[in-house]
Amino acid sequence: MPDVGDLVTAKLTVDPFDGTTVATLLVLRPDGTTVAPVVTGADGGATWTAPVVYTLAGIWRLSWTVTGTGASVEHELVSVAPTPGAVTGGRTYATTTQLANYLGAAPPLDSARLLLEASKLLDDILLAALYDVDSDGLPTDEEVAAAFVDCVCSQVQFWGEVGEETDISGPLQGVVIGSVQLQYGAGDNRSGPSYVAPKLPRALTVLPSCKFRFVASASC
Repeated sequence: MPDVGDLVTAKLTVDPFDGTTVATLLVLRPDGTTVAPVVTGADGGATWTAPVVYTLAGIWRLSWTVTGTGASVEHELVSVAPTPGAVTGGRTYATTTQLANYLGAAPPLDSARLLLEASKLLDDILLAALYDVDSDGLPTDEEVAAAFVDCVCSQVQFWGEVGEETDISGPLQGVVIGSVQLQYGAGDNRSGPSYVAPKLPRALTVLPSCKFRFVASASC
């Protein structure tokens, strides 16, 4: 599977072929734009190649059109991976360095994505919370920021122990943070695993009310 930034040579073999055979390539990018690379023929019209630079992660479609002898249309779908370690889509409350220090060991290779998912989970829990933030939505108070680091790192550690689970509908029963009560799951789900790290809510309970507080009761 190619990564973003890779330059590959797309290749088409035509049979039958002769001097009238001509091939062209149209590349559809994941964002809906198209590009027509320069196509080079060889072997009397049997082989056709074109350079393709994968500039975006996602699904690319390579469409070859052959005219003359061997006339045909062929499509190929190519899945392109993001640049290794690159993560977008929201703010993250801890770095991979902080995670490594928290774990006391080398972090997993997909740590950036896991920290992002853990940060999103923390955001869900903090819907009713008030604390000072900067223009990026990150806490400005050092004590609050440190607690957030512990929260997301403990969640990544938890996923490493029990397996990653992005669905938080499972049961986290009876946890109270100030005036906020968190209770996940119902019915048959009550015997299932808790998807929220036990240490995550605890990291918030030690914060003083002058720096961090909940303004209303919330039930999840």
